[in-house]
Amino acid sequence: MEKFGKSQAITRVEDTRLLTGHGRYVDDVAPEGALRAFVFRSPVAHAKILSLDVDAARDCDGVHLVLTGEDLVAAGITAGLSAVTIKNRDGSDAAAPHRPILALEKLRHVGEPVALIVAETLDQARDAAEMIELDYEDLPAKMDLAQGGAALHDEAPDNRAYDWGLGDEAACAAAFERAAKVVRMEVVDSRIIVNSIEPRGCHAEWQDGRLHLSFGGQGVWGVKAALAKILSLDPENVRVTTPDVGGGFGMKSPPYPEYFAAAHAAMVLNRPVRWMGERSDAMLSDHHGRDLISDAALAFDENNRIIGYRVDTRCNLGAYNSNFGQIIQSNLFARVLMGTYDVQDTYLHVEGFYTNTTQVDAYRGAGRPEAIYVLERMMDQAARELGVDPWELRRINFIPKDSFPYKSATGENYDVGDFVKVLNTAEEKSDRAGFAARRADSEARGKLRGIGLSYYIESILGDPSEGAKVEFNEDGTVSIYVGTQSNGQGHETVYAKFLSDQTGIPMEMISVVQGDSDRIAQGGGTGGSRSVTVQANATLATVDKMVAAFTPYLAEKMGVDEGDIRFDDETFRAPGSNMTPTFLEAAEMARADGRTDLLMHEARATLPARSYPNGAHVAEVEVDPDTGQVELVKYTVVDDFGNLINPLLAEGQVHGGVAQGAGQVMMERVAYDEEGQLLSGSFMDYAMPRAADMPMIDFSTEPVPSTANPMGMKGCGEAGTVGAMASAMNAVLDALWQRGVRRIDMPVTPLRVWETLQDAAEGAH
Repeated sequence: MEKFGKSQAITRVEDTRLLTGHGRYVDDVAPEGALRAFVFRSPVAHAKILSLDVDAARDCDGVHLVLTGEDLVAAGITAGLSAVTIKNRDGSDAAAPHRPILALEKLRHVGEPVALIVAETLDQARDAAEMIELDYEDLPAKMDLAQGGAALHDEAPDNRAYDWGLGDEAACAAAFERAAKVVRMEVVDSRIIVNSIEPRGCHAEWQDGRLHLSFGGQGVWGVKAALAKILSLDPENVRVTTPDVGGGFGMKSPPYPEYFAAAHAAMVLNRPVRWMGERSDAMLSDHHGRDLISDAALAFDENNRIIGYRVDTRCNLGAYNSNFGQIIQSNLFARVLMGTYDVQDTYLHVEGFYTNTTQVDAYRGAGRPEAIYVLERMMDQAARELGVDPWELRRINFIPKDSFPYKSATGENYDVGDFVKVLNTAEEKSDRAGFAARRADSEARGKLRGIGLSYYIESILGDPSEGAKVEFNEDGTVSIYVGTQSNGQGHETVYAKFLSDQTGIPMEMISVVQGDSDRIAQGGGTGGSRSVTVQANATLATVDKMVAAFTPYLAEKMGVDEGDIRFDDETFRAPGSNMTPTFLEAAEMARADGRTDLLMHEARATLPARSYPNGAHVAEVEVDPDTGQVELVKYTVVDDFGNLINPLLAEGQVHGGVAQGAGQVMMERVAYDEEGQLLSGSFMDYAMPRAADMPMIDFSTEPVPSTANPMGMKGCGEAGTVGAMASAMNAVLDALWQRGVRRIDMPVTPLRVWETLQDAAEGAH
């Protein structure tokens, strides 16, 4: 059997539990009798706090505590949430303003936590919040992505957080000077809200000098470290757990202010404290996504080969540098700046700005969609201006198969790839040859039809190291402890099946343990499509230790030399012995002999390099010119994910990602008014894609196994979104191009499409 697994498309074992209402989410596992917390949030985007009177709230029925920023300072809690920073282009430090747990002195965005009210019931906490008197002096809201305006932070008087660049600016400029043709385009990547099915929440307990915080997240160790640091606790006295999680998308990775406030309240009151956010909390205070404007340019030689690429991007950080904010997005943007194209003269310039909005997080693809969206929009635009077939333009510029391993202009070491093969398969699977007939049919019905292509590549990110522990339990079952965290991806199925494939232990005998810092000493959590690749690598290392540990023990039992024993992924065998014990049988013998040292095995492993999933997305849309309605009518994906453990779950990941990307193109957009008030703060005002908005998705793979890990895998968690945004948007513009439209920005709502068509018609006269 191959080391990477059997690639069986089995259904998820956890679905029966989750879909029948037996999931145990953070609001289900709160201690009985826990006090309820409610967060009083800033009602304005920018203001100086003149006074905060919470006395009346403290006197309300059932209230145990009202916690303010000043209370935290008085308790010695002065550290704020950590910020991610980089160096500016001139070598100076980027801004790193203090982000308090609860607002101090100033309010910087609508929804910023100001006070935490803890009461016997949630209704009592809500009622008490109504009694809080917050007096403030309004300050002008800063909403544009430009220098100037009323400063949010003293550390950034011009509201510019950083000015960062990557690449050879001079060489890139020289390439544009000698270019036969230059194509330029402004690309808007709109702001979106995560909207995980389960909002954020937590509960905290303080018992015998130890803090236990349970929250819905993507890894417990970062939050544990932050709690210990900010609350001045010994890390050994902090336990963090995560139960079932209803969606993460990167948004649930970082610590949030509510977790620290609830933890401190539990310590002060010596009572469990429970906070569960609602949808309005999520829309106001969860880290949002995207919100970038890029001015991009491609330089071509006389043979339509790209010789230079420059992108100048302005991005919105919101009010603070979030733990995983747009600064990280800039770095990740750079990693896949040139995608799959063979060019060296590139330069990326990114400016980040503070605005009076909630933080922007690197979720839904962590910078990869932003980079690929800009580049693949540019490739379609260039094809039109150059009069070249857009598919052929990509083939001309692909990194050739025989050029791998290939070092990109941004330092990525692509190990393998066969982009032409993948694109050719996509052309066949999407029936591109039949598109003209489908367009004619649409026209006969009064519709405009367009086709759009996007070829993406990802750089799988995160900590390359991970650990796994396998324990043989007294009841004959086996537990595998993992350092990642499922947010709905199917980890319980994948990890149990992979361990079963490598050991012969029946899958139904294996349980997956995750999300407990007391039971798992170290882990990298989930994010950046890292989980299955790094965790499977750690599992292989653990299995190797298991085999090595059991071999001398079994040699004595089997009456053979250690060197004669072989494990065939199911049983131990040796010439001259008729014993063929399985791992379960060997563990049973070891337990009977008192060899407890053989009942638990643990290892850590580090991937030697990144892997690079890539693929082609082909979207077709129909546009009703009379109403502006856009319908996504056909969608084809051909991915190179390398070797797969479970193709069914990989396909499910792609389906979800495509819906996210296409949803952003067609309908999703966060809207603030000029005062910084959120206008799209409910599902009455913020559109999300539904089943009826999506066609059936044709998914297939053309695997080129990675050499960066022993399984030949490439991550797939975010790939659907990375490819979907540009393919869907390119399809819309292809449809509208027939009516003279040369530019349209997302989201392509009916009103925007209709108005764009009217403007094009008027411009033609």
